[in-house]
Amino acid sequence: MSGHNKWSTIKHKKEKTDAQRGKIFTKIGREIAIAVREGGPDPASNNKLRDVIAKAKASNMPNDNINRSIKKAAGEGDGANYKEITYEGYAPGGVAVIVEIVTDNLNRAASEVRHIFDKNGGSMGANGCVAWMFERKGVIELDNSKGLDEDELMMLALDAGAADVEIGDGVATVYTDPNDFSEVRENLENAGCTFLNAERAMVPNNTVDVTDPETVEKVVKLIDWLEDYDDTQSVWHNANLPEEDEEE
Repeated sequence: MSGHNKWSTIKHKKEKTDAQRGKIFTKIGREIAIAVREGGPDPASNNKLRDVIAKAKASNMPNDNINRSIKKAAGEGDGANYKEITYEGYAPGGVAVIVEIVTDNLNRAASEVRHIFDKNGGSMGANGCVAWMFERKGVIELDNSKGLDEDELMMLALDAGAADVEIGDGVATVYTDPNDFSEVRENLENAGCTFLNAERAMVPNNTVDVTDPETVEKVVKLIDWLEDYDDTQSVWHNANLPEEDEEE
């Protein structure tokens, strides 16, 4: 247990403009397409689809958009044939970076992601070059802006099946085994919790403190470029960035 929120110090967040929300909805739509392709369009029998829908709702994606994405994905021959692939590499300062991509063109994605790394002082490496520094976990961020009792919040999360809980400023971060993620998320949802985010994430085992202003700027720029790339679903890194730079 922890009285601070480690996750918030390594999760680079930008203000969500309307254009960025649109991009987020597009990315979630691709996740829905893959989930439907793998397990069908009925959330009751498709755990992965239920998880993506929960993520969509946490991102304030309208129900109409969610339902439209499911129907489109369920249509025979409708939509692109998306594939999932992961790239790994380093940002300036020895920061490890993992980029999860969903694309209909693997050759184009590989070339463009490599270009983004090179253009911003990083380097793309071989599969496995940094993955060993991370652990796949379920990460659920709960709204605690009303300042609920920390002990009660921790007990609620643990009773729901969580492995660990961190309480931050207005946010409680719940960690789960990836196999328990769906069950824990649903238990917390049934308990009336408000989600800020819910996903299976690559959580670094150790972080790299980045304090030099020039290096911070380079790392943030590379992460921004990767996150803004159209085929990117998620970017994970192990940089511990100064708080004020995270929130820009």
